[in-house]
Amino acid sequence: MRGGHDLGGRQGFGPVDPEPEQEPVFHDDWERRVFAMTLATGMLGQWNIDQSRHARERQHPVAYLEQSYYENWLAGMERLLIEAGLISEEELRSGTAEAKCGKDLRIPDAEAARKILTSGGPAAREIEAPPRFAVGSEVFVRRRHTSGHTRAPDYVQGCRGLVRGKHGAHVFPDTNSSGDPQAHHLYSVEFSSRELWGGDAESFEVLIDLWEPYLALADDNGA
Repeated sequence: MRGGHDLGGRQGFGPVDPEPEQEPVFHDDWERRVFAMTLATGMLGQWNIDQSRHARERQHPVAYLEQSYYENWLAGMERLLIEAGLISEEELRSGTAEAKCGKDLRIPDAEAARKILTSGGPAAREIEAPPRFAVGSEVFVRRRHTSGHTRAPDYVQGCRGLVRGKHGAHVFPDTNSSGDPQAHHLYSVEFSSRELWGGDAESFEVLIDLWEPYLALADDNGA
């Protein structure tokens, strides 16, 4: 979806101001707690990482832009907890639990939580369908106007590039965000900066990882 979160390549927001390398991971203790709560609630097994990302994106764009990084994490986690029926709106407002949620939750102990955190959740999958594109193929990024989640940045949609690498099949975020863990081939695609941002841009190459449904052969004109 297009929203306040999709800022890559956007104009009018001023220069990029990166944080110095020695910037602390957390600027305040509440950020540390939000990070911990996000991980802990995610371990309950009620949603996946793409559903979590989409929950943050579904805020009003003004709210997303006005809030800090971990404020957006908190807003997404609150939405997921309510939508999953784990808390009510009233419990969120009052800060007091009124009743048990009545769900059979996966609650890991300390050892299981440590294993989850150290092993992660690999997204690579084996699928029967062969890759549609070969290294060297010229491709066109389809324009995907959707209200759902996507990992195809707006600034690359409608642009042509060359496939430079294949990563195998991985879980497709667009469907996984609605609970459907399809898998599709994932490619590394090279674009000219001037293809992305116009002829006045400084000349350099950009590599972007894109799933197969985002792409069409350039001769197909993205149809």
